[in-house]
Amino acid sequence: MSMNEFIDNEIKSNDVLVFMKGTPAFPQCGFSGQVAQIMDYLDVEWKGINVLADDDLRQGVKDYTNWPTVPQIYVKGEFIGGCDIAREMFQSGELKTMLEEKGVVMAGKASA
Repeated sequence: MSMNEFIDNEIKSNDVLVFMKGTPAFPQCGFSGQVAQIMDYLDVEWKGINVLADDDLRQGVKDYTNWPTVPQIYVKGEFIGGCDIAREMFQSGELKTMLEEKGVVMAGKASA
């Protein structure tokens, strides 16, 4: 499987996916940490993939979206953007509305 196929498969297999520096429990940069806090605050079930674990993945993600930075957020296969966009959408309430409209499970951890 090529890196592009791996990335594509992960995006299609997870309702909410974040390519990030570090892990959801231990983000390794401030921007990834902010995205993790937003997702946790919304109580969304999401998957984080650590791009620091693999240089090919780190570059592959940037090539896949033609977006130069990490974190990168996907919802139901759609690229949303990075930390700034997520933060703005969260503050305006747009992120929560979009997640609800797309049928993303909220309070995922509470029911687990």
